[in-house]
Amino acid sequence: MSLRLILSVEALEPRLSGIGRYSWELARRVPHADGISAVRFYRNGQWIDDPATLLDPPATPKLWGNKPLRWLRKRNRWALRLRDRAVMRSHLFHGPNYFLPEAGTGGVITVHDLSVFRYPETHPVDRLRQFERYFRLSVDRAGHIITDSETTRAEVAAFLGFDLGRITAVPLAASPDFRPRPPEDVRARLARYDLAPQGYALCVSTVEPRKRIAELLHAWEKLPAEVRSRWPLMVTGGAGWLSDAVRGLMEKGARQGWVRYLGFVPNDDLPLLYAGAALFIYPSVYEGFGLPPVEAMASGVPTVVADASCLPEVTGGAAMLVAPEDVDGFSARLEQALLDGEWRRDAIAKGLAVSGAYSWDRCARETVAVYKRTE
Repeated sequence: MSLRLILSVEALEPRLSGIGRYSWELARRVPHADGISAVRFYRNGQWIDDPATLLDPPATPKLWGNKPLRWLRKRNRWALRLRDRAVMRSHLFHGPNYFLPEAGTGGVITVHDLSVFRYPETHPVDRLRQFERYFRLSVDRAGHIITDSETTRAEVAAFLGFDLGRITAVPLAASPDFRPRPPEDVRARLARYDLAPQGYALCVSTVEPRKRIAELLHAWEKLPAEVRSRWPLMVTGGAGWLSDAVRGLMEKGARQGWVRYLGFVPNDDLPLLYAGAALFIYPSVYEGFGLPPVEAMASGVPTVVADASCLPEVTGGAAMLVAPEDVDGFSARLEQALLDGEWRRDAIAKGLAVSGAYSWDRCARETVAVYKRTE
């Protein structure tokens, strides 16, 4: 069977989000998969010859931005462009970022999580309105839905009232760039951030309420002073929304020397920042997959995650599980994770094994299998 595909790449931009990373890894691999005869890339009313150009700021076409899904406001142009029926009749459409246009009816969409509906207070009003208006239309048009984990698969089926047979879980993965590295390989790059190997803890996360960064900061503040001094907390990621209170806590911690907000770290630096960390913490209480903990485990870093949502499933017993809202308990577990050498050695070995079972090649292969069942 020979299949032709249209892959939407509106999530690609120089600063890749998790969905952007997912879209990019599919765009790189799907064209070379068995059974795929042709792939066309589509973004916000235009055909894209080479999606790699979307990652390079000087070469990025003047297209509508992805956040907060402004392309939906251009639906008339989208519909007009996609009514190239000769193309649409012969191609399957995959929307890897929740939405499927009318002309892509019968195609595949990926639903990464339901945070817009479960935690609406953590999203901008415009995004809520767009999901309320277009999400159900998209899932009803879809021939099949992909989720990132079995936890999310069951949640989406229950939320939509769909049979589980209409939904397939396809796990994400860490890039090969995320791997253990000896101190001499990361020392020079870390020095740019005034950091030393094994001299800090790391949290990679958008700063927004469901990520529970405030609770992490409160827990870190409760650590013994000598522990906080030895391993200050580095937080990197987008500023997000509803983050003013968190910013105040970070400024207080920065003055006292136990936390720093690094903002957005360039893609080339991020794997080295992971590999140099003594501990990785991800206290989010809701995720569709949770890519940062997998990247940390692949980097050989002991990992702590919230005992919530899909994170126990995805980390597969390799991470320490915590309840972020129990700040005292959270702080005690963080101290153990930093000081308990036996746990740390075990967590590193288990983390490498769990993360090694995921791969972007596997993700692409299982995604193409969904295409073939849907066609």
